[in-house]
Amino acid sequence: MSNPVIGTAKRAAVRVVKPLVGPRAWARLKGAGPTPAAPPVARRTPPKPKQPELTAAQRRRRELQAMSLTDLAQHFGTDKHGLHFYTVHYQRHLEHLRGERFTLLEIGIGGYVKQGRGGASLRMWKFFFPKAQVIGLDIEDKSFVRAPRIDTYQGSQVDPDVLERIVAEKKGPLRVVIDDGSHRPEHIRETFRLLFPLLEDGGIYAIEDTQTSYWPEWGGSEDRHDPTTTMALVKDLVDGLNHEEYVDESYVPTYADLHVVAVHCYHNLVFIEKGSNTEGTNRRAVLKQRYAETPETPAP
Repeated sequence: MSNPVIGTAKRAAVRVVKPLVGPRAWARLKGAGPTPAAPPVARRTPPKPKQPELTAAQRRRRELQAMSLTDLAQHFGTDKHGLHFYTVHYQRHLEHLRGERFTLLEIGIGGYVKQGRGGASLRMWKFFFPKAQVIGLDIEDKSFVRAPRIDTYQGSQVDPDVLERIVAEKKGPLRVVIDDGSHRPEHIRETFRLLFPLLEDGGIYAIEDTQTSYWPEWGGSEDRHDPTTTMALVKDLVDGLNHEEYVDESYVPTYADLHVVAVHCYHNLVFIEKGSNTEGTNRRAVLKQRYAETPETPAP
């Protein structure tokens, strides 16, 4: 059934339009159907910009940064692998910092046999930690070791002014300290006393070559219970981890007691982790008879 509205519209078009357009145009209009849709335009994906070729120095830097710490030690010739076997332990304890920005301080730059040598381990650290500032402290002038992201200071590892100046001038949180200095227990103990409080929470303090604890020729002692050695310090730190369990409530915790949260010992190498060592204790609840008539001492 035809639509009367459409029929009326067509008749109106014949009366109005036909006289205006002429016979040929009218014929084209009568035969024209709906205008076909334009075909979709294919979008061309722009070509990816060509990456510039790496220079030889850039390729070398990438290769070094991809190496394990042991490979880097062998590449740069540091005795942290070979004479010693420290790198596998360092990688285990420091791997989580590899992409972080922080300051690493190593005491002892090395290279004392021949003039103009040293800095092998600083270069190793530079490529293992591609965003870190690496600082070396040595009693001798090792300024020739300086390079981008490697700085050096001259001075004694037990000079508080030097240590405080390094921390004041550092380019990022002091998160790793490595004592590879004189190896003499009296120096190791004093350096730890001065420097551990300047280490950031979450930082790691490493002491190398603790074998000198047992060598009298290096300031150690044949007496394994001598309280002046490096390992005596380490043993005290382990006790201090549990300072809240001491039954002597008059004991005043040391700074190390309150801030050493873990101690990891390996052959001639120790790692000390810093944080807040105040988890609390249940000793009064368990040892009720001991403390029955003793009021609780407030925590410091």
